[in-house]
Amino acid sequence: MHLLVLGAGVVGVTTAWFLQAQGHQVTVVDRQPQSGLETSYANGGQISVSHAEPWANPAAPLKVLKWLSQPEAPLLFRPGLDPYQWRWALSFLGQCTSSKAAHNIRQMVNLGTYSRAQLQALRKNIALEYDQLDKGILHFYTNPKEFEAALEPARIMRELGCDRQVVEADRAVELEPALKPIHHRIAGATYTSEDESGDARKFTQALAERCREAGVEFLYGTEVLGFEKVGDRILGVQALSEGKHHTLRADSYVLSLGSFSAVLARPLGLFLNIYPAKGYSITVPVKNEEAAFKVSLTDDEFKLVYSRLGDRIRVAGTAELGGYSRTLNGTRCRAIVRRAAELMPDAAHWEQAAFWTGLRPTTPSNVPYIGKSPFSNLYLNTGHGTLGWTHSCGSAAALADIVSGQKPEVDFAFSGL
Repeated sequence: MHLLVLGAGVVGVTTAWFLQAQGHQVTVVDRQPQSGLETSYANGGQISVSHAEPWANPAAPLKVLKWLSQPEAPLLFRPGLDPYQWRWALSFLGQCTSSKAAHNIRQMVNLGTYSRAQLQALRKNIALEYDQLDKGILHFYTNPKEFEAALEPARIMRELGCDRQVVEADRAVELEPALKPIHHRIAGATYTSEDESGDARKFTQALAERCREAGVEFLYGTEVLGFEKVGDRILGVQALSEGKHHTLRADSYVLSLGSFSAVLARPLGLFLNIYPAKGYSITVPVKNEEAAFKVSLTDDEFKLVYSRLGDRIRVAGTAELGGYSRTLNGTRCRAIVRRAAELMPDAAHWEQAAFWTGLRPTTPSNVPYIGKSPFSNLYLNTGHGTLGWTHSCGSAAALADIVSGQKPEVDFAFSGL
């Protein structure tokens, strides 16, 4: 079967890889000149099954209200006139119950554990290099209330097979000596030894090259404008490249265009409850090897993640729900630098921070759309939010099984099944 994969981010490229591995002919389409140049470009770098607590939880509504007046808030809702933004927000509130949060944790842990195993097998089979480290992820808490709130989600994750162990401050510093200067401020921590980190852009571009060697065709500089359809079938994709309009045709299609998936699906009468959550990151050179961390870190109070990428440090986080603009907000950029420099002043040249922002395709539940659509030859692999890097290999492997008429090997509520 010939499949057209729309999107060459980490999700689209992994989808192409697993589809071609099952014998399909694959073409990947993206408006950028290379793979991995949008949301995959400078994300937090974590393969974090332990980051499975959804934003929508019983404590979220009061926090969001409090954060409305704080320009540096971890999750900032900027209300506008977009009805899809408000529909998303109402759906988000509907997910903020204990039962729904527990259900969503189960979905994300199951997919994350499966995806991490798929990534590890892929790396072993084709020897990809992307500044990867397999030293685990340490969530640390400088606010006792935040630590107490993390205990129940961590317990649920352990029951589901994600070994997120609760540890005291002494053990946290033993695991990552770079935290020694703030030992007295750590209220508690959790550690997941099997989690990993790595550069998502390097991974995506390296895997895209392996895809090309395996026969996958890439159409870069090609913007997807919409679909042609008849009945319940997609006939083609309207595209623009080098100033010319044309139609791309295949047997089936996979929608993996991140936050723009929802926009493209609407003219089909297909509603995907995905809204962009603008995230920020900084990348800085290591200053002092002894003061720089090796274990990937999560500062849960400030919703920031820290990954060591070779001789660079990446710090990423915060979410801004205010439309599709990718304009950098200087206040939020400076807040990341200030917090990182406060915690580990000697680790990096913080004054040399390179700033980046990207649009995370977020669903109210944080659970992505993976599987069939109402159209017989259109498949979905989109809406991964902050966990696109974490879930990419698993969602791609599962979707390849679905396309091939096989049952995926993971317990997950797939779309259309």
